[in-house]
Amino acid sequence: MIIFRYLTREILTTMAAVAGVLLLVIMGNRFIRYFTDVAQGDFPASLLGTLMLYQLPNFMQLLLPLAFFLAILLAYGQLYLNSEITILMACGVSPRKLLHVALWPAGIVALLVGACSLWLTPAGLVHNERMLDDQKQNADFSTLTPGRFQELGDRTVYTESLSDDASRMRDLFIAEQEDQVNGPPWQIITRARSGYQATDPETGSRYLVLENGYRYSVVPGSAAGDRLQFETYAVRLADAATTTEYDDVELLSTPALLASDDPEARGALQWRSSLPLMVLILALIALPLSRANPRQGRFAKLLPSIFLYICYMSLLLAAQNAIARGQLSATVGMWPIHIAFLALGLWLNRRGRPRRRRAS
Repeated sequence: MIIFRYLTREILTTMAAVAGVLLLVIMGNRFIRYFTDVAQGDFPASLLGTLMLYQLPNFMQLLLPLAFFLAILLAYGQLYLNSEITILMACGVSPRKLLHVALWPAGIVALLVGACSLWLTPAGLVHNERMLDDQKQNADFSTLTPGRFQELGDRTVYTESLSDDASRMRDLFIAEQEDQVNGPPWQIITRARSGYQATDPETGSRYLVLENGYRYSVVPGSAAGDRLQFETYAVRLADAATTTEYDDVELLSTPALLASDDPEARGALQWRSSLPLMVLILALIALPLSRANPRQGRFAKLLPSIFLYICYMSLLLAAQNAIARGQLSATVGMWPIHIAFLALGLWLNRRGRPRRRRAS
């Protein structure tokens, strides 16, 4: 039991360190992309934290398999260099026992990855999509930067300045397009001294109320046009309740994928199921690859191992795309890839076992 706790602690501690570094890099990259969208006025900076939080399961489902694979390589490799594994074997701890010890934390990590890939990731992605869609529909003025032309829903908006609470615009310009039943669409330009947002208490619909301005409606290529001068003019922004159906397979729940016969949905389902299975197979492969001696060094087999992981992941992604395009049967799916790497892991473990000498 003491040996089990010691080895498990070494693996999980190393995995936490590796996962922390990888997560910091990936989240930093995604944060920069979100921050660029904030600078362009796509959504307010107050949503950054929530968006990053709900993206976390998507990051973890990809990071944890790699982090656990590297953790076994680094932790067991260090134990080999310190001759601790040699001492354990001299005390009766067999390579099979070491594999059993590694498979226990592998099972825990596989459960975490499965929870992320099958449940948390699609739920988090849907939450972020809904939040961004609501932001576009609500046309919150807090996203506007005075002195810049910005896209606000399907309108281009320019405002000279905002009030302190970002609820009222001053000296604004709005360009939009209005489709007609018969004929080409109208290009509409609206200028106003000020504007604010209001909600109809009866219907719940939201309006942009403009004050003291002009509204021009023209058809490109035509000399005809309309000019409207107004003291107060209301433009409806959104209805009280709008629901959006998301049909992207990445946003569908796992039960929805199970109920679908679409090849793309089948490919996404097998991809989600492959990630936790991948953790267990990588643990089987990592143990023999972690064997090292002082002459080789701790990182001698790290680069080939990472290349092996990249091949595994690339083959799974290629199989998912082939299933989605109908080029590969969903019945066959990704199982040959898993079986091949499982056989590789079993062969490496069998090859690395010390042979018993026959008594003469």
